[in-house]
Amino acid sequence: MQDCLLDHKPDTAIPLSLVVERSFKEWLDGQEEGLRRWVTSTGFTAKPGSVCLLPSASGALAAVAAGITSADDPWACGGLSTTLPQGDYYLAGEWSAAGKERLALGWGLGAYQFTRYRQAKPPTARLSVDSTCDLRQVRAQIQAIGLVRDLINTPAEDLMPEHLADTMIVLGKEFGARVEQVVGDALLEQNFPAIHAVGRASVHAPRLLDLRWGEEDNPRLTLVGKGVCFDSGGLDLKSANGMRLMKKDMGGAAHALGLARLIMSTGLPVRLRVLVAAVENAVAGNALRPGDVIRSRKGLTIEIDNTDAEGRLILCDALAEGATEQPELLIDFATLTGAARVALGTEVPALFSNSDELAAGLLAAAEAQQDPLWRLPLYNPYREMLDSKIADIANAANAPYAGAITAALFLREFVPEETAWAHVDVMAWNTRSRPGRPEGGEAMGIRAVSHYLRQRFGG
Repeated sequence: MQDCLLDHKPDTAIPLSLVVERSFKEWLDGQEEGLRRWVTSTGFTAKPGSVCLLPSASGALAAVAAGITSADDPWACGGLSTTLPQGDYYLAGEWSAAGKERLALGWGLGAYQFTRYRQAKPPTARLSVDSTCDLRQVRAQIQAIGLVRDLINTPAEDLMPEHLADTMIVLGKEFGARVEQVVGDALLEQNFPAIHAVGRASVHAPRLLDLRWGEEDNPRLTLVGKGVCFDSGGLDLKSANGMRLMKKDMGGAAHALGLARLIMSTGLPVRLRVLVAAVENAVAGNALRPGDVIRSRKGLTIEIDNTDAEGRLILCDALAEGATEQPELLIDFATLTGAARVALGTEVPALFSNSDELAAGLLAAAEAQQDPLWRLPLYNPYREMLDSKIADIANAANAPYAGAITAALFLREFVPEETAWAHVDVMAWNTRSRPGRPEGGEAMGIRAVSHYLRQRFGG
């Protein structure tokens, strides 16, 4: 992602006034008469997303006014880096350091482009951010979210389990982390049978990716990501429409890697472990079948009700391994259920947790960062919907209701009660373009989780 933020103010920088729509009249009354006439003649009323270019006496661009919904909106400047005339700009008026950082983040994320297959268009406008701001933190967030978006936007042909492994290896080298992986039949030898069962039908070998970073005596934080690089549905084959966006089914892994990048680049004082279960859910003669019973790393047997409920199968092995080191926090990200989207829509991730304290902290961070999460319950009576007559548990419910909850209840079976755990069920995709958030792959909830982690662990 091209950097469109400046840590200094050029002499030629143009003042940018952000005008809240409901305060437009008050703002206009405070301008000199000639400027008021100009603004009125252009029809500018500070409608969010609109811009008014203000000329000097010589006809040059002297200033810009942009309409916004709220001064607290982190996306107020999200569309400006690509719509303003080419040049350097600075925020006019009084802004707190936190306010400027928030607006700079939206400005930078608005410049995102997925450029793997076509040339980038350089951002037309750069924003000057003064020394009161922590521009390093802002850039770290932009880079982390850019990584998440790039991974999700990449087609499956170029992002299979081995490519996810390469991404983790590069990330490990950048920050001095140790990276290991268990590949193919070695998953059976090292007791990751559920990951192997889901991925064995693909020509791209399934694998468990494992990154460790930080001082041994720091608090232990483990992140787990669902890395289904493409999901055909298996023998319970998806429809053509249902399969079209399944390159994004590794969105949980992308979130775990993006958050890991943010944690490492900002030096959060934790002992970080990242586990990514990476597979392709393909169709072949050796594919997992409905009615099969497989074993899990924890030892529980699982009856396969539906081969398209595969994400929870690979996560259960990764969660069981992640819990072995008794981390202070265990957090997983997954594009797990359509039911969560039915309940909350595509833009609000579902949060589940076995700890009310952890859930409350994450929800408070989500509100503070305007990075939404919504808690759904781990409603115990629904657990019987996962009962199997021949195994310890079924991988899908025996009723068409509460799919997000039953999926989370399934995962909970593989997390010790004493381990504080959160599960984030994300869409990982913008179905529409908004300022700072183009249609396509998206990081959802990691700003909130990162904020919570900084509050909890410092740094």
